[in-house]
Amino acid sequence: MGMNVGNSSGGDPDVMVDMNTTPLIDVMLVLLVMLIITIPIQLHSVNMNMPPPSPNKPLVEPEVVKIDIDENSVVYWNGAAMPNRAELETKMATASAQAVQPEIHLRPNKLAKYEVVAYVMAASQRAGLVKMGILGHEQFL
Repeated sequence: MGMNVGNSSGGDPDVMVDMNTTPLIDVMLVLLVMLIITIPIQLHSVNMNMPPPSPNKPLVEPEVVKIDIDENSVVYWNGAAMPNRAELETKMATASAQAVQPEIHLRPNKLAKYEVVAYVMAASQRAGLVKMGILGHEQFL
C-alpha cells in the first residue's frame, strides 16, 4: 500500500538529503560542558569589611532615642508627639551636637506614609546623625 517515488531500477542509489546532526549535537554538548565549567560559582552573599570585634565594653552606654511613626504618620520622639517638622529637626540637631551621639531607633508603622518615613531618615542624615537602625521590620514581611 505504499508508494515509491524514486527510480529503483538502475545502478545508482538514491541520494540522501537528510543531514547527520549527531556530530553537531556532540559539539554543542562539549561546548555546553566547557561553558558550565568555566563560569565562576555565583555566591549569594555580600562581602563586607567589618571592623574586628573589640573585647572591651564601651565605657559609656549610648543613649537610645526612639522615633516612632504611627499609622496616621505622626512622629514621636521618645514617646512625645512632634507638632511639626521644625521641632523634629531641632531635636535632631541637638542630638547630633552631643559628644557621644545617641542611637536612633526608627520604628515606623506599616500603615504610615512612606513620605514621612523617608523625611525622618533624610532629616537625621542632614543633621549628622550616623547611628540609625530601623526596628519592627517583621511587620512588612
